Parts: sequence; structure tokens; C-alpha cells
Amino acid sequence: MSSTSQKHKDFVAEPMGEKTVMALAGIGEVLGKRLEEKGFDKAYVVLGQFLVLRKDEELFREWLKDTCGANTKQQGDCYSCLREWCDSFL
Repeated sequence: MSSTSQKHKDFVAEPMGEKTVMALAGIGEVLGKRLEEKGFDKAYVVLGQFLVLRKDEELFREWLKDTCGANTKQQGDCYSCLREWCDSFL
């Protein structure tokens, strides 16, 4: 398994509060702007979609690809980040 980024570690270390969507691992400025344009401006809004999809990795990855064009690595990083956050805080 690959090691997690500092961004991932920072995100899962605390409640997400009002963090922007770009605070999520795997989501940089370009993908963040695409998500914001579609109404996903905060990390908690993406978390809501993650939960609606029942934390299903395949469905979430597909949604992220379709919604903002995330590549396989970005999809995996974002999924892992949200999964670990949920395991810690839900």
C-alpha cells in the first residue's frame, strides 16, 4: 500500500469543519475549481456525496471522475482520505 501524503495526514487528523474541497487529498486547484463550479465547494459537501454513495469505493471513484475529471491516483487519494476520516470521526 502506498504511503499517505502530508495533506492526507493533516485532513484526517481533525474534524473537517469548513475546510474547502481543496483540503481533500487528491484534490488540487484545478479539480477543486471544477468541483466548486458544480456546487461542491466544501469538503463536507463531498463527504455528503461519499456517504450518499454508501462509502462504496467504485461508485465514489466513478462519481469523482465524471464530476471533475479526476485521474485514478486522485480518485484513490480522495477516497482513502474520506474513508479514513469517516473511520475516525463517524
